[in-house]
Amino acid sequence: MEQVILLRYGEIFLKGKNRSFFESTLVKNIKSSVAQFGAEVSKSAGRIYVTKLSNNIEQIIERLQKVFGLVSLSVATQIDTSISNIEELCKTIKIKTSTFKVVTKRADKKFPIQSDKFSAMMGGVILDNNSNVSVDVVNPQTIVNIDIRENGKTFIYYEKISCAGGLPLGTAGKGLLLLSGGIDSPVAGYMMAKRGLAFDCIHFHSFPYTSQQAKDKVISLAHKLTPYVHNHNLFVVPFTKIQENIHKYCDDDYMVILVRRFMMKIAERVAQKYNLQALITGENLAQVASQTIQSITVTNQAVENIPVFRPLIAFDKIEIMGIAKNIGTYETSILPYEDCCSVFLPDSPVTKPKLDKILKNENKLNVDSLIDEAINNIEIINIK
Repeated sequence: MEQVILLRYGEIFLKGKNRSFFESTLVKNIKSSVAQFGAEVSKSAGRIYVTKLSNNIEQIIERLQKVFGLVSLSVATQIDTSISNIEELCKTIKIKTSTFKVVTKRADKKFPIQSDKFSAMMGGVILDNNSNVSVDVVNPQTIVNIDIRENGKTFIYYEKISCAGGLPLGTAGKGLLLLSGGIDSPVAGYMMAKRGLAFDCIHFHSFPYTSQQAKDKVISLAHKLTPYVHNHNLFVVPFTKIQENIHKYCDDDYMVILVRRFMMKIAERVAQKYNLQALITGENLAQVASQTIQSITVTNQAVENIPVFRPLIAFDKIEIMGIAKNIGTYETSILPYEDCCSVFLPDSPVTKPKLDKILKNENKLNVDSLIDEAINNIEIINIK
């Protein structure tokens, strides 16, 4: 008799000929998530199991709930298949609700009793050992599952714990997240990771206008994403000189858009240098001046060769805050340390910028030289 964790995946079932790739990536990610606990991961007949749980079962469950691609898990008891073994285990089951039913899956067709009949038999055993409980085969509050496998093992469980869902991390490629110190960008990264996109992060730091605490805050946010995206790099870009040049030579009301365009240009260059296939931002339609349709259009024009993903574009702020709280980034995001977007803010930023006026302002600057200097002085922090 041994406790194991039975894992289930969802959307992978729809992947046809590519299914084996998604399954193998999922298993690899599961192994990475539980390796520190000494647990082992195995796959058999479309099922994934975690064994050798030791005394770390709660920590392992918490970690597995954050593995994208898994939809649910159950803590199961594994026993050698025999009628007597299953019956003895069913005698120990304590039902905590008022109704239940037993569901038997008999993958091993050599097992001598048909599934429905065996479910009824084991339901009787459970009833004999639980008072004030009744069977409800239509709408039970608890389902006791008896899974009889071909390998001579039977798994018995009666609770399903929800997991993150989505697709296995890395199956959709790898991108670059523009990570500010705010609420939105960590959530944007989480949402794209849920669709299988791994990512590194890039942050723009304007010392001394932004403090060391602001930089540390972003590093902390990058660490809080590791349960979902594992190890990744944080590229910290020195942005002070660029902002000073924009402030000195360009029209004040275009400051915000010009800053955003420089960020996108630099991010694209970094992405291409490190073979990252897309940019990810936390932009949300009409939330601020730089996120109107016109502003997003002009900002997007700065990126020439890779897509820009904006997974939060249609969310409202309450939804974004809810996700941030669920993934553990909210409390760090609201710490009062401003990022570089707060530097040299104009009183009335333009909300409907024209591309020709933006380009006219950019022509006042040595754009390529400023970008080259910033990229050459990037600090790379490995987040584990």
